Amino acid sequence: MKKIFYLLFLLFSLSIITAGCSKNDSAMTPDKTISMALSSEPSSLDPAMTYGLTESTVELALFEGLVRMDENNVAQPALAESWDISSDGLTYTFHLRKGIQWSDGTPITAKDFVYSWTRVLNPEVGCGNAYMLYVIKNAEAYNNEKANQEALGIKALDDTTLEVTLQEPASYFIDLTSFHAFYPVPRHVVEKHPDTWGSDSKTIIGCGPYKITKWAHSSEIILEKNNNYWNTGVVKSDWVKMPISDSKSTRLTMLEDNITDLILDPPPADEERLRKMGLYKTTPLLGTSYLVFNVTKPPFDNLQVRKAFADAITRKELIEKVIKNGKQPAVTFVPPEIKVDGRDFAKESGSLIIEDTKLAKELLKSSGYKGESVSILYNTNEMNKAICESIQFMWKDALNVNVELINQETKVFYDNRENGDYQVAIANWVADFADPINFLDVFIDKKNDAQYHNSAYNDIVARAHAEANPARRAQIMHQAEKMLFDDCIIIPLYYTSQVMAVNPDFKGYITSPMGPIDLIKAYKEKH
Repeated sequence: MKKIFYLLFLLFSLSIITAGCSKNDSAMTPDKTISMALSSEPSSLDPAMTYGLTESTVELALFEGLVRMDENNVAQPALAESWDISSDGLTYTFHLRKGIQWSDGTPITAKDFVYSWTRVLNPEVGCGNAYMLYVIKNAEAYNNEKANQEALGIKALDDTTLEVTLQEPASYFIDLTSFHAFYPVPRHVVEKHPDTWGSDSKTIIGCGPYKITKWAHSSEIILEKNNNYWNTGVVKSDWVKMPISDSKSTRLTMLEDNITDLILDPPPADEERLRKMGLYKTTPLLGTSYLVFNVTKPPFDNLQVRKAFADAITRKELIEKVIKNGKQPAVTFVPPEIKVDGRDFAKESGSLIIEDTKLAKELLKSSGYKGESVSILYNTNEMNKAICESIQFMWKDALNVNVELINQETKVFYDNRENGDYQVAIANWVADFADPINFLDVFIDKKNDAQYHNSAYNDIVARAHAEANPARRAQIMHQAEKMLFDDCIIIPLYYTSQVMAVNPDFKGYITSPMGPIDLIKAYKEKH
Protein backbone atom coordinates (compact mmCIF):
# COMPACT_ATOMS: atom_id res chain seq x y z
CA MET A 1 0.00 0.00 0.00
CA LYS A 2 2.81 2.38 0.93
CA LYS A 3 4.57 1.66 -2.35
CA ILE A 4 1.42 2.43 -4.35
CA PHE A 5 0.95 5.69 -2.45
CA TYR A 6 4.61 6.66 -3.06
CA LEU A 7 4.31 5.99 -6.81
CA LEU A 8 1.12 8.02 -7.04
CA PHE A 9 2.78 10.88 -5.18
CA LEU A 10 5.79 10.74 -7.48
CA LEU A 11 3.62 10.80 -10.60
CA PHE A 12 1.66 13.73 -9.20
CA SER A 13 4.87 15.65 -8.44
CA LEU A 14 6.22 15.08 -11.93
CA SER A 15 2.90 16.04 -13.50
CA ILE A 16 3.08 19.42 -11.79
CA ILE A 17 6.59 19.99 -13.10
CA THR A 18 5.98 18.82 -16.64
CA ALA A 19 2.41 20.00 -17.20
CA GLY A 20 1.35 23.03 -19.17
CA CYS A 21 3.41 23.12 -22.36
CA SER A 22 3.99 26.71 -23.42
CA LYS A 23 5.19 28.21 -26.68
CA ASN A 24 8.69 27.97 -25.16
CA ASP A 25 8.33 24.20 -24.82
CA SER A 26 7.14 23.77 -28.41
CA ALA A 27 10.07 25.83 -29.75
CA MET A 28 12.67 23.58 -28.13
CA THR A 29 14.57 21.03 -30.18
CA PRO A 30 15.73 18.02 -28.10
CA ASP A 31 19.29 18.02 -29.46
CA LYS A 32 19.73 21.70 -28.53
CA THR A 33 18.00 21.53 -25.12
CA ILE A 34 19.72 20.68 -21.86
CA SER A 35 18.26 20.38 -18.38
CA MET A 36 19.49 20.77 -14.81
CA ALA A 37 17.11 20.22 -11.91
CA LEU A 38 17.14 22.79 -9.11
CA SER A 39 16.85 21.58 -5.52
CA SER A 40 15.06 24.69 -4.30
CA GLU A 41 13.08 27.66 -5.53
CA PRO A 42 15.46 30.62 -6.01
CA SER A 43 14.72 33.32 -3.44
CA SER A 44 15.44 35.91 -6.15
CA LEU A 45 17.61 36.30 -9.25
CA ASP A 46 18.85 39.76 -8.32
CA PRO A 47 22.58 38.92 -8.10
CA ALA A 48 23.21 41.63 -5.51
CA MET A 49 20.68 40.23 -3.06
CA THR A 50 21.15 36.45 -3.10
CA TYR A 51 23.34 34.01 -1.17
CA GLY A 52 22.59 30.40 -2.15
CA LEU A 53 24.21 28.07 -4.68
CA THR A 54 20.91 27.51 -6.50
CA GLU A 55 20.62 31.23 -7.12
CA SER A 56 24.32 31.52 -8.05
CA THR A 57 24.04 28.79 -10.69
CA VAL A 58 21.00 30.35 -12.40
CA GLU A 59 22.54 33.84 -12.19
CA LEU A 60 25.76 32.56 -13.77
CA ALA A 61 23.70 31.61 -16.84
CA LEU A 62 21.91 34.98 -16.95
CA PHE A 63 24.66 37.42 -15.98
CA GLU A 64 28.39 37.93 -16.22
CA GLY A 65 30.99 40.05 -14.51
CA LEU A 66 34.21 41.64 -15.64
CA VAL A 67 35.75 38.16 -15.61
CA ARG A 68 34.42 34.60 -15.74
CA MET A 69 36.13 31.56 -14.20
CA ASP A 70 37.17 28.83 -16.65
CA GLU A 71 37.30 25.04 -16.27
CA ASN A 72 40.54 25.37 -14.27
CA ASN A 73 39.04 28.02 -11.98
CA VAL A 74 41.21 30.71 -13.55
CA ALA A 75 39.70 34.15 -14.23
CA GLN A 76 39.32 34.89 -17.93
CA PRO A 77 38.30 38.21 -19.57
CA ALA A 78 34.52 38.49 -19.88
CA LEU A 79 32.72 41.84 -20.08
CA ALA A 80 36.17 43.35 -19.60
CA GLU A 81 38.56 42.44 -22.41
CA SER A 82 41.64 43.53 -20.45
CA TRP A 83 42.82 45.41 -17.37
CA ASP A 84 45.84 47.24 -16.01
CA ILE A 85 47.07 47.20 -12.42
CA SER A 86 49.11 50.05 -10.92
CA SER A 87 52.55 49.31 -9.49
CA ASP A 88 51.31 49.77 -5.92
CA GLY A 89 48.47 47.24 -6.49
CA LEU A 90 45.78 49.77 -5.56
CA THR A 91 44.33 50.91 -8.88
CA TYR A 92 42.70 48.60 -11.43
CA THR A 93 41.69 49.98 -14.82
CA PHE A 94 39.26 47.71 -16.67
CA HIS A 95 38.71 48.08 -20.41
CA LEU A 96 35.23 46.89 -21.36
CA ARG A 97 34.50 45.19 -24.65
CA LYS A 98 33.03 47.50 -27.25
CA GLY A 99 29.43 46.82 -28.24
CA ILE A 100 28.41 44.71 -25.21
CA GLN A 101 24.65 44.73 -24.57
CA TRP A 102 21.98 43.72 -22.11
CA SER A 103 19.73 40.90 -23.28
CA ASP A 104 17.14 43.50 -24.40
CA GLY A 105 19.72 45.19 -26.67
CA THR A 106 20.47 48.19 -24.41
CA PRO A 107 24.21 49.07 -24.40
CA ILE A 108 26.30 48.18 -21.33
CA THR A 109 28.76 50.86 -20.22
CA ALA A 110 31.18 51.45 -17.37
CA LYS A 111 28.47 53.54 -15.71
CA ASP A 112 26.42 50.35 -15.28
CA PHE A 113 29.18 48.91 -13.10
CA VAL A 114 29.41 52.12 -11.07
CA TYR A 115 25.64 52.05 -10.54
CA SER A 116 25.52 48.33 -9.70
CA TRP A 117 28.43 48.27 -7.25
CA THR A 118 27.23 51.46 -5.57
CA ARG A 119 23.78 49.90 -5.23
CA VAL A 120 25.28 46.91 -3.40
CA LEU A 121 26.97 49.31 -0.96
CA ASN A 122 24.09 51.75 -0.59
CA PRO A 123 22.99 51.52 3.06
CA GLU A 124 19.39 52.27 2.05
CA VAL A 125 19.32 49.15 -0.14
CA GLY A 126 20.50 46.96 2.73
CA CYS A 127 22.36 44.37 0.66
CA GLY A 128 23.75 41.49 2.73
CA ASN A 129 26.61 41.06 0.24
CA ALA A 130 27.92 44.60 0.76
CA TYR A 131 30.92 43.47 2.81
CA MET A 132 32.24 41.60 -0.24
CA LEU A 133 33.03 45.01 -1.78
CA TYR A 134 34.77 46.42 1.29
CA VAL A 135 38.10 45.87 -0.44
CA ILE A 136 37.23 48.97 -2.54
CA LYS A 137 38.36 52.35 -1.22
CA ASN A 138 35.85 53.88 1.22
CA ALA A 139 33.31 51.13 0.49
CA GLU A 140 32.93 50.12 4.13
CA ALA A 141 32.73 53.75 5.23
CA TYR A 142 30.00 54.48 2.65
CA ASN A 143 28.05 51.35 3.60
CA ASN A 144 28.21 52.44 7.25
CA GLU A 145 27.16 56.01 6.38
CA LYS A 146 30.55 57.47 7.30
CA ALA A 147 31.44 58.63 3.77
CA ASN A 148 29.49 59.87 0.78
CA GLN A 149 29.10 58.15 -2.56
CA GLU A 150 31.60 60.46 -4.27
CA ALA A 151 34.36 59.09 -2.02
CA LEU A 152 34.00 55.56 -3.40
CA GLY A 153 36.91 54.21 -5.41
CA ILE A 154 34.66 53.36 -8.39
CA LYS A 155 34.82 55.67 -11.44
CA ALA A 156 33.67 55.48 -15.06
CA LEU A 157 36.39 57.29 -17.02
CA ASP A 158 34.36 56.86 -20.21
CA ASP A 159 31.82 54.36 -21.58
CA THR A 160 34.37 51.54 -21.83
CA THR A 161 36.82 52.34 -19.02
CA LEU A 162 36.19 51.51 -15.35
CA GLU A 163 38.70 52.60 -12.72
CA VAL A 164 38.64 50.89 -9.33
CA THR A 165 40.79 51.99 -6.40
CA LEU A 166 41.25 49.58 -3.49
CA GLN A 167 41.51 50.30 0.21
CA GLU A 168 44.64 48.16 0.34
CA PRO A 169 46.28 45.76 -2.13
CA ALA A 170 44.32 42.52 -2.62
CA SER A 171 45.90 39.89 -4.83
CA TYR A 172 42.55 38.10 -5.14
CA PHE A 173 40.61 41.11 -6.45
CA ILE A 174 40.38 39.95 -10.08
CA ASP A 175 38.93 36.59 -8.95
CA LEU A 176 36.57 38.44 -6.63
CA THR A 177 34.99 40.33 -9.54
CA SER A 178 33.60 37.03 -10.86
CA PHE A 179 31.34 36.81 -7.78
CA HIS A 180 27.66 37.54 -8.41
CA ALA A 181 27.53 40.65 -6.20
CA PHE A 182 29.91 42.24 -8.75
CA TYR A 183 27.66 41.51 -11.75
CA PRO A 184 26.20 44.62 -13.39
CA VAL A 185 22.42 44.96 -13.17
CA PRO A 186 20.22 46.90 -15.64
CA ARG A 187 19.56 50.32 -14.13
CA HIS A 188 16.79 51.04 -16.64
CA VAL A 189 14.86 48.06 -15.25
CA VAL A 190 15.89 48.06 -11.58
CA GLU A 191 14.80 51.64 -10.97
CA LYS A 192 11.35 50.96 -12.45
CA HIS A 193 10.85 47.78 -10.39
CA PRO A 194 13.30 48.06 -7.46
CA ASP A 195 11.72 45.40 -5.23
CA THR A 196 10.39 42.89 -7.76
CA TRP A 197 12.56 42.94 -10.88
CA GLY A 198 14.62 39.92 -9.78
CA SER A 199 11.58 37.70 -9.22
CA ASP A 200 9.73 38.10 -12.51
CA SER A 201 10.86 36.60 -15.81
CA LYS A 202 9.39 39.62 -17.62
CA THR A 203 11.74 42.06 -15.85
CA ILE A 204 14.93 40.00 -15.46
CA ILE A 205 17.28 41.49 -18.04
CA GLY A 206 20.78 40.03 -17.97
CA CYS A 207 24.09 40.08 -19.81
CA GLY A 208 25.09 36.42 -19.78
CA PRO A 209 24.93 33.53 -22.24
CA TYR A 210 21.22 32.89 -21.63
CA LYS A 211 18.08 34.93 -20.98
CA ILE A 212 15.08 33.87 -18.94
CA THR A 213 11.81 33.22 -20.77
CA LYS A 214 9.74 31.50 -18.10
CA TRP A 215 9.67 31.26 -14.32
CA ALA A 216 6.77 29.21 -12.99
CA HIS A 217 7.54 29.66 -9.32
CA SER A 218 8.32 26.47 -7.40
CA SER A 219 7.89 24.51 -10.65
CA GLU A 220 10.26 25.39 -13.51
CA ILE A 221 12.61 27.96 -15.01
CA ILE A 222 13.32 28.04 -18.76
CA LEU A 223 16.28 29.84 -20.31
CA GLU A 224 16.93 30.63 -23.97
CA LYS A 225 20.24 31.43 -25.66
CA ASN A 226 20.92 35.18 -25.47
CA ASN A 227 21.76 36.33 -29.00
CA ASN A 228 22.91 39.71 -27.63
CA TYR A 229 25.66 38.04 -25.60
CA TRP A 230 29.14 39.06 -26.75
CA ASN A 231 30.44 35.47 -26.91
CA THR A 232 27.53 33.49 -28.43
CA GLY A 233 29.94 31.23 -30.31
CA VAL A 234 30.86 29.28 -27.17
CA VAL A 235 27.22 28.69 -26.13
CA LYS A 236 26.46 25.13 -27.25
CA SER A 237 22.75 24.83 -26.41
CA ASP A 238 19.72 26.90 -27.37
CA TRP A 239 17.56 26.10 -24.35
CA VAL A 240 17.99 25.21 -20.67
CA LYS A 241 15.14 23.66 -18.69
CA MET A 242 15.38 23.87 -14.89
CA PRO A 243 12.62 21.90 -13.13
CA ILE A 244 12.42 22.70 -9.43
CA SER A 245 11.90 20.11 -6.68
CA ASP A 246 13.13 19.93 -3.09
CA SER A 247 12.59 16.15 -3.13
CA LYS A 248 15.75 14.12 -3.77
CA SER A 249 13.74 11.11 -4.92
CA THR A 250 11.67 13.19 -7.35
CA ARG A 251 14.81 14.72 -8.87
CA LEU A 252 16.34 11.27 -9.25
CA THR A 253 13.22 10.02 -11.03
CA MET A 254 13.48 13.01 -13.40
CA LEU A 255 17.03 11.98 -14.24
CA GLU A 256 16.22 8.32 -14.75
CA ASP A 257 13.21 9.22 -16.91
CA ASN A 258 15.37 11.56 -19.05
CA ILE A 259 13.40 14.63 -17.94
CA THR A 260 16.63 16.24 -16.72
CA ASP A 261 20.37 15.74 -17.33
CA LEU A 262 21.90 16.67 -13.99
CA ILE A 263 20.73 16.66 -10.39
CA LEU A 264 22.48 17.65 -7.18
CA ASP A 265 22.33 15.68 -3.93
CA PRO A 266 20.83 12.38 -5.07
CA PRO A 267 19.41 10.23 -2.24
CA PRO A 268 22.28 8.71 -0.20
CA ALA A 269 20.50 5.34 -0.27
CA ASP A 270 20.95 5.24 -4.06
CA GLU A 271 24.67 6.03 -4.05
CA GLU A 272 25.95 2.49 -4.68
CA ARG A 273 23.40 1.81 -7.44
CA LEU A 274 24.18 5.12 -9.18
CA ARG A 275 27.92 4.44 -8.97
CA LYS A 276 27.46 1.09 -10.71
CA MET A 277 25.44 2.83 -13.44
CA GLY A 278 28.20 5.41 -13.93
CA LEU A 279 25.89 8.29 -13.01
CA TYR A 280 27.29 9.27 -9.61
CA LYS A 281 29.79 12.14 -9.50
CA THR A 282 31.53 14.06 -6.73
CA THR A 283 33.58 17.22 -7.05
CA PRO A 284 35.37 19.19 -4.31
CA LEU A 285 33.87 22.31 -2.78
CA LEU A 286 35.68 24.83 -0.62
CA GLY A 287 32.89 25.00 1.91
CA THR A 288 31.69 24.25 5.42
CA SER A 289 28.22 23.34 6.66
CA TYR A 290 27.49 24.59 10.16
CA LEU A 291 24.98 25.74 12.75
CA VAL A 292 24.99 29.43 13.60
CA PHE A 293 23.85 30.89 16.92
CA ASN A 294 21.93 34.13 17.20
CA VAL A 295 24.05 35.52 20.04
CA THR A 296 21.38 38.06 21.00
CA LYS A 297 18.56 35.54 21.58
CA PRO A 298 18.24 33.89 25.02
CA PRO A 299 19.47 31.43 26.06
CA PHE A 300 22.20 31.73 23.42
CA ASP A 301 23.18 35.21 24.53
CA ASN A 302 25.07 33.25 27.21
CA LEU A 303 28.51 32.06 26.01
CA GLN A 304 28.54 29.12 28.40
CA VAL A 305 25.19 27.89 27.07
CA ARG A 306 26.46 28.14 23.48
CA LYS A 307 29.55 26.12 24.37
CA ALA A 308 27.46 23.45 26.08
CA PHE A 309 25.29 22.95 23.01
CA ALA A 310 28.36 22.98 20.72
CA ASP A 311 30.24 20.37 22.77
CA ALA A 312 27.23 18.00 22.70
CA ILE A 313 27.45 17.41 18.92
CA THR A 314 29.07 14.17 17.71
CA ARG A 315 30.01 14.65 14.06
CA LYS A 316 31.11 11.10 13.27
CA GLU A 317 27.68 9.76 14.19
CA LEU A 318 25.95 12.53 12.22
CA ILE A 319 27.95 11.81 9.07
CA GLU A 320 27.81 8.01 9.24
CA LYS A 321 24.08 7.79 9.97
CA VAL A 322 22.65 10.78 8.14
CA ILE A 323 24.89 12.75 5.79
CA LYS A 324 27.06 9.99 4.25
CA ASN A 325 28.39 10.69 0.71
CA GLY A 326 31.99 10.58 1.99
CA LYS A 327 31.72 13.88 3.86
CA GLN A 328 34.43 14.77 6.40
CA PRO A 329 33.78 16.18 9.91
CA ALA A 330 34.46 19.92 10.11
CA VAL A 331 36.82 20.92 12.91
CA THR A 332 37.49 24.44 11.60
CA PHE A 333 35.45 27.11 9.82
CA VAL A 334 37.89 27.58 6.93
CA PRO A 335 37.87 24.28 4.99
CA PRO A 336 40.93 22.31 3.81
CA GLU A 337 42.69 22.99 0.47
CA ILE A 338 42.81 26.77 0.90
CA LYS A 339 46.47 27.70 1.02
CA VAL A 340 48.22 30.76 2.41
CA ASP A 341 51.97 31.15 1.99
CA GLY A 342 52.04 27.64 0.50
CA ARG A 343 50.47 25.99 3.56
CA ASP A 344 47.01 24.48 3.96
CA PHE A 345 45.31 26.94 6.30
CA ALA A 346 42.94 24.40 7.89
CA LYS A 347 45.72 21.90 8.60
CA GLU A 348 47.76 24.66 10.21
CA SER A 349 44.76 25.55 12.40
CA GLY A 350 44.33 22.03 13.75
CA SER A 351 41.08 21.14 15.49
CA LEU A 352 39.19 24.09 16.99
CA ILE A 353 36.24 22.08 18.32
CA ILE A 354 35.45 20.10 21.47
CA GLU A 355 33.23 17.00 21.50
CA ASP A 356 32.54 16.06 25.12
CA THR A 357 28.99 15.36 26.33
CA LYS A 358 30.11 15.17 29.98
CA LEU A 359 31.69 18.62 29.78
CA ALA A 360 28.62 19.87 27.90
CA LYS A 361 26.34 18.79 30.78
CA GLU A 362 28.60 20.47 33.35
CA LEU A 363 28.74 23.70 31.35
CA LEU A 364 24.97 23.81 30.95
CA LYS A 365 24.36 23.03 34.64
CA SER A 366 26.60 25.90 35.80
CA SER A 367 25.43 28.37 33.13
CA GLY A 368 22.20 29.49 34.73
CA TYR A 369 20.19 27.90 31.92
CA LYS A 370 16.59 27.50 33.08
CA GLY A 371 15.63 24.51 30.94
CA GLU A 372 13.55 26.33 28.35
CA SER A 373 13.04 24.72 24.95
CA VAL A 374 15.05 25.98 21.97
CA SER A 375 14.53 25.92 18.20
CA ILE A 376 16.56 25.21 15.07
CA LEU A 377 15.58 27.01 11.86
CA TYR A 378 16.18 25.33 8.49
CA ASN A 379 15.07 25.78 4.89
CA THR A 380 13.02 23.18 3.01
CA ASN A 381 15.42 20.38 2.13
CA GLU A 382 15.33 16.68 2.97
CA MET A 383 18.95 16.59 4.11
CA ASN A 384 18.59 19.72 6.25
CA LYS A 385 15.56 18.14 7.91
CA ALA A 386 17.44 14.91 8.61
CA ILE A 387 20.46 16.78 10.01
CA CYS A 388 18.29 18.90 12.29
CA GLU A 389 16.38 15.86 13.52
CA SER A 390 19.66 14.15 14.38
CA ILE A 391 20.91 17.20 16.29
CA GLN A 392 17.53 17.48 18.01
CA PHE A 393 18.04 13.93 19.30
CA MET A 394 21.66 14.60 20.36
CA TRP A 395 20.69 17.67 22.41
CA LYS A 396 17.79 15.85 24.03
CA ASP A 397 19.93 12.82 24.80
CA ALA A 398 23.01 14.69 26.09
CA LEU A 399 21.45 17.81 27.63
CA ASN A 400 17.80 16.82 28.19
CA VAL A 401 16.68 19.89 26.20
CA ASN A 402 13.50 19.97 24.13
CA VAL A 403 14.27 21.21 20.60
CA GLU A 404 11.67 22.48 18.15
CA LEU A 405 12.45 22.29 14.43
CA ILE A 406 11.17 25.16 12.27
CA ASN A 407 11.05 24.64 8.51
CA GLN A 408 10.65 27.62 6.12
CA GLU A 409 10.80 28.11 2.36
CA THR A 410 14.13 29.48 1.19
CA LYS A 411 13.35 33.18 0.78
CA VAL A 412 11.63 33.48 4.16
CA PHE A 413 14.42 31.43 5.77
CA TYR A 414 17.15 33.73 4.47
CA ASP A 415 15.20 36.84 5.47
CA ASN A 416 14.64 35.58 9.01
CA ARG A 417 18.23 34.47 9.40
CA GLU A 418 19.52 37.85 8.23
CA ASN A 419 17.07 39.70 10.47
CA GLY A 420 17.98 37.58 13.50
CA ASP A 421 14.51 36.03 13.85
CA TYR A 422 15.78 32.66 15.09
CA GLN A 423 17.79 31.01 17.89
CA VAL A 424 19.91 28.45 16.02
CA ALA A 425 19.92 28.05 12.23
CA ILE A 426 21.49 25.72 9.72
CA ALA A 427 23.93 27.42 7.35
CA ASN A 428 26.77 26.76 4.96
CA TRP A 429 29.45 28.87 3.38
CA VAL A 430 31.21 28.03 0.14
CA ALA A 431 34.16 30.18 -0.86
CA ASP A 432 33.65 32.95 -3.40
CA PHE A 433 37.43 33.00 -3.84
CA ALA A 434 40.11 30.74 -2.39
CA ASP A 435 41.30 32.73 0.61
CA PRO A 436 40.48 32.36 4.34
CA ILE A 437 39.51 36.02 4.50
CA ASN A 438 36.36 35.17 2.52
CA PHE A 439 35.16 33.08 5.47
CA LEU A 440 36.34 35.45 8.17
CA ASP A 441 34.68 38.44 6.50
CA VAL A 442 31.27 36.79 7.01
CA PHE A 443 31.15 37.91 10.63
CA ILE A 444 32.36 41.48 10.20
CA ASP A 445 29.26 42.29 8.17
CA LYS A 446 26.96 44.54 10.21
CA LYS A 447 24.04 42.34 9.09
CA ASN A 448 25.73 38.99 9.76
CA ASP A 449 23.36 36.17 10.67
CA ALA A 450 24.83 35.63 14.14
CA GLN A 451 24.16 39.27 15.09
CA TYR A 452 27.78 39.12 16.26
CA HIS A 453 29.34 42.55 16.62
CA ASN A 454 32.77 42.30 18.19
CA SER A 455 35.06 45.27 17.56
CA ALA A 456 38.11 43.22 18.58
CA TYR A 457 37.29 40.61 15.94
CA ASN A 458 36.64 43.29 13.32
CA ASP A 459 40.01 44.89 14.11
CA ILE A 460 41.86 41.59 13.66
CA VAL A 461 40.21 40.97 10.29
CA ALA A 462 41.03 44.54 9.24
CA ARG A 463 44.69 43.88 10.12
CA ALA A 464 44.63 40.74 7.97
CA HIS A 465 43.29 42.76 5.04
CA ALA A 466 46.05 45.33 5.44
CA GLU A 467 48.95 42.89 5.97
CA ALA A 468 51.06 42.32 2.85
CA ASN A 469 53.41 39.67 4.28
CA PRO A 470 51.77 36.24 3.63
CA ALA A 471 53.17 34.52 6.74
CA ARG A 472 52.15 37.32 9.10
CA ARG A 473 48.78 37.58 7.37
CA ALA A 474 48.18 33.85 7.96
CA GLN A 475 48.97 34.24 11.67
CA ILE A 476 46.49 37.11 11.98
CA MET A 477 43.76 35.13 10.20
CA HIS A 478 44.35 32.14 12.50
CA GLN A 479 43.86 34.50 15.43
CA ALA A 480 40.55 35.70 13.97
CA GLU A 481 39.27 32.18 13.32
CA LYS A 482 40.16 31.10 16.87
CA MET A 483 38.18 34.04 18.24
CA LEU A 484 35.06 32.81 16.43
CA PHE A 485 35.43 29.52 18.31
CA ASP A 486 36.34 31.15 21.63
CA ASP A 487 33.14 33.18 21.32
CA CYS A 488 31.30 30.06 20.03
CA ILE A 489 29.51 31.76 17.16
CA ILE A 490 29.16 28.62 15.03
CA ILE A 491 29.16 24.84 15.29
CA PRO A 492 30.91 23.46 12.19
CA LEU A 493 29.40 20.13 11.10
CA TYR A 494 31.07 18.90 7.91
CA TYR A 495 33.14 20.07 4.96
CA THR A 496 31.02 20.24 1.84
CA SER A 497 31.45 18.51 -1.50
CA GLN A 498 29.36 18.64 -4.65
CA VAL A 499 27.48 15.35 -5.09
CA MET A 500 25.53 14.89 -8.29
CA ALA A 501 24.06 12.36 -10.67
CA VAL A 502 24.60 13.09 -14.34
CA ASN A 503 23.31 11.74 -17.63
CA PRO A 504 26.41 10.26 -19.40
CA ASP A 505 25.47 12.17 -22.58
CA PHE A 506 25.55 15.52 -20.75
CA LYS A 507 28.88 17.20 -21.52
CA GLY A 508 30.66 20.52 -21.22
CA TYR A 509 29.26 21.69 -17.89
CA ILE A 510 31.85 23.31 -15.63
CA THR A 511 31.98 22.58 -11.90
CA SER A 512 33.78 24.87 -9.50
CA PRO A 513 35.19 24.47 -5.98
CA MET A 514 33.17 27.65 -5.30
CA GLY A 515 29.92 25.79 -6.02
CA PRO A 516 28.00 27.23 -9.01
CA ILE A 517 27.73 25.04 -12.12
CA ASP A 518 28.46 26.90 -15.35
CA LEU A 519 26.29 25.80 -18.28
CA ILE A 520 27.82 28.16 -20.86
CA LYS A 521 29.43 25.29 -22.82
CA ALA A 522 27.08 22.50 -21.76
CA TYR A 523 25.45 20.31 -24.39
CA LYS A 524 23.93 16.89 -24.92
CA GLU A 525 26.05 14.52 -26.97
CA LYS A 526 24.41 13.09 -30.06
CA HIS A 527 24.52 9.39 -30.93
